[in-house]
Amino acid sequence: MSNVPVASDPEVSFRPEFFDDCYESELANFWFRCRNRLIIWALNRYFTDARSFLEVGCGTGFVLSGIKEACPKLELAGSELFAEGLTFAKKRLPDVKLLELDARKLPFSEAYDVVGAFDVLEHIEEDQTVLHELWRACKQGIVLTVPQHKFLWSAVDEYACHKRRYSAAELQRKVEEAGFSVVRMTSFVSVLLPLMMLSRSKKRTLDQIGDPKAELQIPKTLDRMLEIALDFERWFIRYGINLPAGGSLLLIAIKNKK
Repeated sequence: MSNVPVASDPEVSFRPEFFDDCYESELANFWFRCRNRLIIWALNRYFTDARSFLEVGCGTGFVLSGIKEACPKLELAGSELFAEGLTFAKKRLPDVKLLELDARKLPFSEAYDVVGAFDVLEHIEEDQTVLHELWRACKQGIVLTVPQHKFLWSAVDEYACHKRRYSAAELQRKVEEAGFSVVRMTSFVSVLLPLMMLSRSKKRTLDQIGDPKAELQIPKTLDRMLEIALDFERWFIRYGINLPAGGSLLLIAIKNKK
């Protein structure tokens, strides 16, 4: 589409070459697998009668592929700014509608029951514009994940092209200003927060990052141990406990009629 900005757009930050790394690493990395399980649980728990779902910023299609397997009755679609991401997504999802779109200019009006954006908002300067577009595109509500805690900001965020890390209060305020009512918000990756704090404290400049892929490439035994830890905290979330701190935030909100 002609209105899709190029990768150098200062308002939307991402490195298209990241998609190659993600495609190779997502299935093998505990964080991506555990986030998928949490997202699928949230969809099934809070949108029981949803029939359609759009993921904005679907990247390589890893989240959508998990939802497709777990929720086969959902009509799925994905949008992505960068054609490079859609190339990988089409490999995973040959029969799912995939669109090259700018999240700030979605051509939809109540076209999908639920819309999701998973670690997308932090890459976009105009995050409130995106939230208003999500409001317009959905019928029932949204599911979001974002990185949390400004004190975790480091060169890792700069390398990942993040514009910000969110506080719970900031995310809730922006979501409500866009026309939603928050029904659930909790931290996750909570049990690993001390390790994240230690790691980020050593990576305050780009020179200190070392190999930026190292965080995605960890030994299988350690990966499994970390997966068990995040599965354990998901048990608390499932039973209604909102975790107060963690590397990421999960938010579920329903659409208010304006």
